[in-house]
Amino acid sequence: MSLESVVVTGAGIISPLGHSLEALTAALLAGRSGVRYVPELEKIGGLRSRLAATVTDVDPKQIPRKIRRSMSKMSVYAYLASCQALEMAAFPVERLASGRVGVIVGSTLGSTETTENFFADYFRDYSLERMKSGLFFQIMGHSCAANIAQSLGVTGRVMAPSAACATSCQALGFAYEQIAFGRQDAVICGGADELHPLTTATFDVMHAASTSYNEHPEQASRPFDADRDGIVCGEGSGILLLENRVLAEQRGARILAEIIGFATTSDTSSIANPDVEAMYLCMSQALADAGIDPAEIDYINAHATGTVQGDAAEAEAIRRLVGAATPVSSLKGHLGHTMAASGAIEVAAAIGMIQAGELVATRNLQRIDENCQGIAHLQSNRKAQPKIILKNNFAMGGINCTLILRSCDND
Repeated sequence: MSLESVVVTGAGIISPLGHSLEALTAALLAGRSGVRYVPELEKIGGLRSRLAATVTDVDPKQIPRKIRRSMSKMSVYAYLASCQALEMAAFPVERLASGRVGVIVGSTLGSTETTENFFADYFRDYSLERMKSGLFFQIMGHSCAANIAQSLGVTGRVMAPSAACATSCQALGFAYEQIAFGRQDAVICGGADELHPLTTATFDVMHAASTSYNEHPEQASRPFDADRDGIVCGEGSGILLLENRVLAEQRGARILAEIIGFATTSDTSSIANPDVEAMYLCMSQALADAGIDPAEIDYINAHATGTVQGDAAEAEAIRRLVGAATPVSSLKGHLGHTMAASGAIEVAAAIGMIQAGELVATRNLQRIDENCQGIAHLQSNRKAQPKIILKNNFAMGGINCTLILRSCDND
């Protein structure tokens, strides 16, 4: 069947490096780091990592109390980013309730902070008398998606993928498919997460969190580097507005980019460890979906989180796909790993690179690890006008995801 063209017309960002696409792009081009020392992590017994990429200067009270009551921090981030995306796209508010606009926004979990606060109180005397009525709406798995739909009056399809690091990349891909197959005209899509000590602890227990740079936060999170020692967890939200291209052009929308390919696959070789062949297969399927040859890729935005095994496996998969012909970089050195938000934030950042005509290098990549060599690592920013961009997100649980973007010229 004939597929509809799917384009990006709006992007909203709440991140450790700013609260707009413009702020994020400027920070990335300047090589800034959002990683900070977090004193609160000192209170957690057995936790070795003290670093995180946190969101600052977000005032939840800018959201009307009536709709804020059911929101945790991650839903606040997602709502604010959604409003940004709609504003950037100049999307007609009256169309939100048409049934032809949907929401696909996921998170790793519901609000861990809210859950902890509830049980800390509950275990005092096993009483529910102090439980607030809006609690469940903050901790349910589809909290971000539901809060966005309810607060903005969206009546179309609502979905909430939860696939750890691949969550928002899947959300964009699923939204692309909904529009391409004519099921929706537009979708607000992406992901959000809020930082909690247990997030960092999860990786620390598996010896996958950065612990060697507590005294030098900006040097932590070192994708592909020989001295990398693990993930630096982060938080935030990335939301894109995807639209049917014909309808977007009819209303005079500015087209930021086109999504032309998507694949998500299951790696059953291990629930925890990455597999080169599975990564290669996911990228290949996305390219096949787009009808693109590997030689046509102008830039690869890698998942590369700074773990020893993950970075090496992805580098090998990329090497098999394109050799050393295509520029590759990861943004985790700048942003840390914003978990469920990472895919959408980094896709938005790729759009920012298109607009700036400059590719952002991998921060803290000073000495390429011998197991990550053989691909075209960007160790300094490069002026370029990329036409085709491949974006990877590979998650624990064996969930792999790749998205293909094409830049668009606006008259």
